[in-house]
Amino acid sequence: MCLGVPGQVVEIWQDEISGLRMGKVRFGGVLKEVCLAYVPEAQVGDYVVVHVGFAISRIDEEEARKVFTYLEQLGEVDDALGPGP
Repeated sequence: MCLGVPGQVVEIWQDEISGLRMGKVRFGGVLKEVCLAYVPEAQVGDYVVVHVGFAISRIDEEEARKVFTYLEQLGEVDDALGPGP
């Protein structure tokens, strides 16, 4: 099953090779590099929903926490995020 997982943007940059807007997103204690091209309005501190390495929408902090808590309760966090860095 594919999931969109909420995380907090902690860093943003423009990729020199592709020109895409990229960032580091924190999912609990895990940091992942994510493409932010689909959410140009996202800023450091915002929460985004990430699906297969692409941020696909912004959400508020309360909603992000609800979803992440639910995934943890289901034991799906490791499956959704894959191995840590």
